[in-house]
Amino acid sequence: MQKNVLEYFENTLLVHRNKTAIIDQDKVLTFGEWEQAAKRLCMAIREKSAAIRKPIGVYLPKSADSLVSFMAILYSGNIYVPLDIKSPAGRTQSMMENLHHPLVITSAEYLEELAACGVERGNIIDITEAYAETRTFDPAEVLTYAAGVIDTDPIYVIYTSGSTGIPKGVVVCHRGVIDYIDWAVECFAVTSEEVIGSQSPFYFDNSTLDIYLCLATGATLNLIPEQHFAFPKTLMDYVVEQKINFVFWVPSVMISVANLRALEGMDLSGLKKVLFAGEVMPNRHLNYWRSHMPGSLFANLYGPTEITVDCTYYIVTKEFADDDKLPIGFPCRNTDILILNEDNQPAKVDELGELCVRGSSLALGYWNNPEKSDSVFTQNPCNPDYFDRIYRTGDFVYLNEEGEIIFMGRKDAQIKHMGYRIELGEIETALLSLEGIHNSCVLYNKPKQEITMFYTGDDEVTKAVIRKKLVPLLPKYMIPTKIYKLDQLPMNQNGKIDRPRLVREYLEEN
Repeated sequence: MQKNVLEYFENTLLVHRNKTAIIDQDKVLTFGEWEQAAKRLCMAIREKSAAIRKPIGVYLPKSADSLVSFMAILYSGNIYVPLDIKSPAGRTQSMMENLHHPLVITSAEYLEELAACGVERGNIIDITEAYAETRTFDPAEVLTYAAGVIDTDPIYVIYTSGSTGIPKGVVVCHRGVIDYIDWAVECFAVTSEEVIGSQSPFYFDNSTLDIYLCLATGATLNLIPEQHFAFPKTLMDYVVEQKINFVFWVPSVMISVANLRALEGMDLSGLKKVLFAGEVMPNRHLNYWRSHMPGSLFANLYGPTEITVDCTYYIVTKEFADDDKLPIGFPCRNTDILILNEDNQPAKVDELGELCVRGSSLALGYWNNPEKSDSVFTQNPCNPDYFDRIYRTGDFVYLNEEGEIIFMGRKDAQIKHMGYRIELGEIETALLSLEGIHNSCVLYNKPKQEITMFYTGDDEVTKAVIRKKLVPLLPKYMIPTKIYKLDQLPMNQNGKIDRPRLVREYLEEN
């Protein structure tokens, strides 16, 4: 039985030590070079502190250096915390305070920024320690540091936005990652032949799949330069040139590629597996991808950060109309999905309910925030007999006649308008099926009782055209009252539509 993720690394080293593991803009590392750098850095960590199971921050750009840091922290018996170097100083400082001022691995160029976030110089470890060949270590000794780390111990803390404005640190354990990766390797037939094109920043949990598929199978992890995602044609050229054959991207990236017809004239026969998660994937844009890559596997994954990346999946095999909803599918292995109605009872087929999750994928809770943890990680109301923890996602779904889970939207995105209960996600699905609309989101201005739509699209797609095209798709009371056309929708650092920003800039001021 595997007790921590380092066993993936050690087993892969036995077979693939000299194989390319990581490619970024600045360096290429083999698995052996990755190991050597991580174990040197582990020794630097141990010189600072002999503690185990403590959080250690990583304040670096997405890079091979970050991955070296993560492994060094795990070898030292501790917990890594990816930090966003573009995050406001106040947000980073609140994380440092929540973590009780941990050690931070960084480089010289970020020392002043960290000082502004309240990080003391004595708590900083320079990433150059990983590449100091004069630093020696005993491999057997390094392995003893994490020997006491078991599968229920934390592996990482990832911070998400909090409703109070204070970030929440989601604590995920080794067992959650191990179960998830073992399932993914089998489900998607991942081998050492995979070249994974990584899109997600490391402080976004989608990156967990990329990192640990690489470690578990000996696949190569290509960290696609961030700037390429702003230019879909350049992005897809890079995918082809680098022989990337596996991607796990957010739908916004795929939507952008489809809108700009960036797959035209390209030989994409090498891109065999396309996974996506993080937002709703519109079938109109997915159908564009599928038409250009008929031999490839496409899979829709779903899961909040509080679950280890994903808890449901749907391999797309049948045809969908542009205005159909794409299922989020079925539970991942060793995961149980409950759909609970307003009475906290299992919902019937086609009955809307809240998606709740039980199993090894559940996070341990929020770091140093027991009150918030207890509010969403709760006792299973269907089981009064023993402690049976579930996570309440706050997402509305239903089970269709075919046993597929259909995502409808956030619980907080269900509105009461003109006496009707409305899912804003249903309106978005209809909008994104319309030709000429590139991307869209819908919010509700409660004080003014206005359904408000934001979109990017072709010039000829006017407000009048949109309302006319929606008439056969939606009842009159669901058609947006207010429509804003934007040059581009704001995106957050994870590549998702930044809805809070739209609320601040348009709904709170108007």
